[in-house]
Amino acid sequence: MMEFFKKCPFFSKYTKESSNLIQNISKCPFASQANFSNQNQIRSMHNECPFIKQIKRNYSTLPEFKGEKEGCPFSNFIRNKIPEVSVQVVAETKNVCPFKHLAVVQGKVEEQLDIPPPTSIPKSSLSNQISSLVETQTPTQKKTPAKETYEIFFSNALDKVRNEGRYRVFRNMTRQCGQYPKTHGETIVWCSNDYLGMGQHPVVLQAIQEAVSQCGAGSGGTRNIAGTNKFHLKLEAELADLHGKESSLLFANCYSANVAAISTIVQLIPGLTLFSDAKNHASLIDGIRTSRANKEVFKHNDLKHLEELLSKYDKKAPKMIIFESVYSMDGTVGPIEGICDLAQKYNALTFIDEVHAVGLYGERGAGIAERDGVMHRLDIISGTLAKAFGVYGGYISSSNNIIDAVRSYAPGFIFTTALPPSVTAGALASVRHLKSSKIERQTHQRKAKELKKLLKENGLPVLDTSTHIVPLMIGDPILCKKMSDRLLEKFNIYVQPINYPTVPVGTERFRLTPSPVHTDEMMRSLVVALCQLWDEFGLPRNRGVAAV
Repeated sequence: MMEFFKKCPFFSKYTKESSNLIQNISKCPFASQANFSNQNQIRSMHNECPFIKQIKRNYSTLPEFKGEKEGCPFSNFIRNKIPEVSVQVVAETKNVCPFKHLAVVQGKVEEQLDIPPPTSIPKSSLSNQISSLVETQTPTQKKTPAKETYEIFFSNALDKVRNEGRYRVFRNMTRQCGQYPKTHGETIVWCSNDYLGMGQHPVVLQAIQEAVSQCGAGSGGTRNIAGTNKFHLKLEAELADLHGKESSLLFANCYSANVAAISTIVQLIPGLTLFSDAKNHASLIDGIRTSRANKEVFKHNDLKHLEELLSKYDKKAPKMIIFESVYSMDGTVGPIEGICDLAQKYNALTFIDEVHAVGLYGERGAGIAERDGVMHRLDIISGTLAKAFGVYGGYISSSNNIIDAVRSYAPGFIFTTALPPSVTAGALASVRHLKSSKIERQTHQRKAKELKKLLKENGLPVLDTSTHIVPLMIGDPILCKKMSDRLLEKFNIYVQPINYPTVPVGTERFRLTPSPVHTDEMMRSLVVALCQLWDEFGLPRNRGVAAV
């Protein structure tokens, strides 16, 4: 193994010094320039790295770069060929391997490493070589064997998601104020949940700036410990009015709101059975799991199946039906009126998540329930301030008693620092604006219809939905990621790859979210880029409308 390190001009230098390999990685002319998310750049850098040149002699073609799909060849070699070496030594080997980001996965391991066959490597010699490398690390970076053992669990978990093609990478999409949907790098973003562009609306920005001047940055504590301010109270009153309910309660986000509300309601109603739509959001599912209540899962939007499940229980037994208005991945709409009818027939509470509908539908932006005239029949409504309203936070709206009970019993509310005054002031301004202004909603719906029409006309597999959600089906996680990367590299367009667990395996997709501020020219450029992408990757463009 040491022979291998001696062949690298960079690492042969730093293995002799008492400095940390990782700290000096940026000085390596190969590693410092390699963009590990760009396969073309990786391949070009292969040709410049003396180490890779040494390996290439064993191949007629350059090995395909696959991240860490097959694991680290160094640690795998030790683990598989010399079983008596301890787990800790394997972990140390993996940590000090300077090429652990480059898994060369073709050919025999011993050929790739250019070292003698495993039978000729004594355990003591190998351990000494590993130890000599580990000793070059600074004392603060050394880990005890026990800690190293724990690290393996996390390393294996990460290998698993990489192997399945669903490892997620954060993209720097720093927004450019006043230029949405452009970023500071002039990238056009087509997957934001700021559906109406309210995150940069002048009314919202002014309210935030004034609140900072008045109150400073943070809230100062939980709602019970000096954290409540006038903006919380005004916003909760505004949301209660929006949904036609007696009261509302703010949370840090709607995930927290759903988990806290569901688990607390179950705690306060003995024997409550929950009936959940099969495609409910993760936050609703988490709330159900956290509650440990008896549950029944009905087929997505299937009223007949829901009634079959409800009919198994005594009408006097407590029940609650949990569902959404707009399902954000498929763009389907829940049968709210039908569910309310069944709830009335079987004596059940209703809990609806309107996260992807508030601000976007209804006369005043209260959601699908307002649009369909059934808002008064719902018991608990949850929503977000971070999507159509463009700011941050979540909430529930309901009767005085339900809201007060959740406020008094939910740990997720009681022990969480309150939203900052600037955030609540901005959200308040956004809610008030969209209550009276319809132009944003009208333009939004028009843009969504136009984009779907353009995609269909070009034979791209878009799901036919009645909502603003525009799902473009791909069906393969690795391909979805590659196509997303290609859009960004070639066209400066960003669309997030959607994969499991957000959607079922085999239904991977792009989820396009046109907004009122996406211009017609931006839409045409997007469709042209997608058509080129489909042709480049050899995907058919004549399937028309896709089906879930």
